[in-house]
Amino acid sequence: MANGMKTPVLSSDAPAPIGPYNQAIAAGQWVFCSGQVGLVPKTGLLVEGGVEAEARQALDNLRAVLAAAGLTPAHVVKTTLYLLDMNDFARVNAIYAEYFSDIPPARATVAVAGLPKGARFEIEAIAMGG
Repeated sequence: MANGMKTPVLSSDAPAPIGPYNQAIAAGQWVFCSGQVGLVPKTGLLVEGGVEAEARQALDNLRAVLAAAGLTPAHVVKTTLYLLDMNDFARVNAIYAEYFSDIPPARATVAVAGLPKGARFEIEAIAMGG
């Protein structure tokens, strides 16, 4: 990829975008990952089982997008988590820690009024390759 160019990153192992955006954009050594909710890639439906199942599926989706860019969660330098209910923070945090165990990225967690497809959890990430 030439300097100054942006390239879409797409994975068939993550849900297809539900709007006019890409799963991620690679720009130089950076990969900017769009928000992932707990959609099952094959069905496009929200996983059943509550916020823990949604968080695990969303993180699996993020891992698939990162893999399509040749990266892993270890390359992630910043995440933003969106929770429908901040009371879910501890449960989501425990699952998040399984995915980002070595050197966790910088992070913000925000309570929101609503998320796409009725989700309770969403994650977006910025990763650095190389």
